[in-house]
Amino acid sequence: MASKRFLWVCVLVTSLVGVVVGNFYRDVVITWGDGRAKIVGNGNLLTLSLDKFSGSGFQSKNEYLFGRIDMQIKLVPGNSAGTVTAYYLSSEGATHDEIDFEFLGNLSGQPYLVHTNIYTRGKGDREQQFYLWFDPTQDFHTYSILWNPRIIIFYVDGTPIRVFRNMESKGIPYPKSQPMRLYASLWNADDWATQGGRVKTDWSYAPFTASFRNLQLAKACVWSNGVSSCKNSSSLPWLSQELDASSQARLQWVQEKYMVYNYCTDLKRFPQGLPPECTLS
Repeated sequence: MASKRFLWVCVLVTSLVGVVVGNFYRDVVITWGDGRAKIVGNGNLLTLSLDKFSGSGFQSKNEYLFGRIDMQIKLVPGNSAGTVTAYYLSSEGATHDEIDFEFLGNLSGQPYLVHTNIYTRGKGDREQQFYLWFDPTQDFHTYSILWNPRIIIFYVDGTPIRVFRNMESKGIPYPKSQPMRLYASLWNADDWATQGGRVKTDWSYAPFTASFRNLQLAKACVWSNGVSSCKNSSSLPWLSQELDASSQARLQWVQEKYMVYNYCTDLKRFPQGLPPECTLS
């Protein structure tokens, strides 16, 4: 019996070698909310709360220039109308770059809207919006951003929902020179978030709470004093990753069944012509 127990322990330890477990105490700093953001237990769980007086948020301690970032999120349950749970990468300044996930709350029983956007040199207006194929308030789900010199991919539970390719050769800016931090926040945006602002936040349901766990930053290149932590790109396959045929098929499935807005098809918004990446991609 003792030998079997020893063997089991050896297998468990071996399986954990090389695994870097996310820890909010180590990886992030709470930046606002006056106690409404809390790191729980051993540092694997963080909760953000919103009430009538304030929301809350946190940011990564490090900046990153390219990476694969994963985080599990359980969104605000029930009547979440007017609330926005944001999870994004951003640099600083008027010409900042940004890669956004925003989860727009809704009335009880109505689906969340996943709002995505990409800013390059301070210019956004690249919104795509999706419904999800599950209830994101019942359990944790993994939301990921892959950002490398070739492509940006948004994933939900490993399924790609959106891509933005590097088309600098065609004159389209791509975020590749500004290091970005990871940010997350929960805030009130009832002037626009739910049904265009027609549905306001019902504060009788406050406090609203979103939960975050299992932040994975091991595949992100830390940028410090002008130097990247990713020295040998040949050992980092995600730095040149693109979509394979299976992933491309999953992306098409999501965009055909769950995409509800695409700036690249909004001729009314762009009467002078769609943005150039829309006709080239």
